[in-house]
Amino acid sequence: MKLLKIDSSARRNSISRKLTAQYAEAWAKNHPGGEVIERDLAAIALPLVTDEWVEAMRVDPSQLTPAQRQTLAVSDALIDEIEKADVIVIGAPMYNFSISSSLKAWIDQVVRIGKTVVYGAEGPKGLLAGKKVFVLTSRGGSYGRGTHYEKFDFQEPYLRHMLGFIGLTDVTFVHADNQLRPSAGPSLTAASEQIAKLAA
Repeated sequence: MKLLKIDSSARRNSISRKLTAQYAEAWAKNHPGGEVIERDLAAIALPLVTDEWVEAMRVDPSQLTPAQRQTLAVSDALIDEIEKADVIVIGAPMYNFSISSSLKAWIDQVVRIGKTVVYGAEGPKGLLAGKKVFVLTSRGGSYGRGTHYEKFDFQEPYLRHMLGFIGLTDVTFVHADNQLRPSAGPSLTAASEQIAKLAA
């Protein structure tokens, strides 16, 4: 068993990092023979998609030039991490009602036609099925369904759609809401308790 742990907070001591660390520690205890692969998206800035990247992505793999292979090297490495993982845990703080720029850069690198998604007569089909994904978020407010602030949540809907687009449809979200409000403590405790159950 392999767990891919992805952190995307710009802050070294963030709540989302504490949540992913808790999950990884509990998962490791419950899977003594398992391996945890760590990817810190804030430690090394991922390259942005460029015209060269798009052109290389469209070339048949057997026809790639050395320069094009180099252009796609980071994307290949990130996709390889996903393919090898059985479980993926993503720490995702909410920034401006959406996700961090580092997590968006990761998504841009792993969503690749012919590699993680293909188009057929019935439309797109994700190629990374059969994995469990847990997205652990930290958010300043609360954006539950049916509430006034639900319409401000561009985080969970976007992540759920993009992960599903590449075949990652078994996705569970755990929200540590209200982290800028007096109810921060109870919400964080509830999230931590939920994570302990999921990691088991």
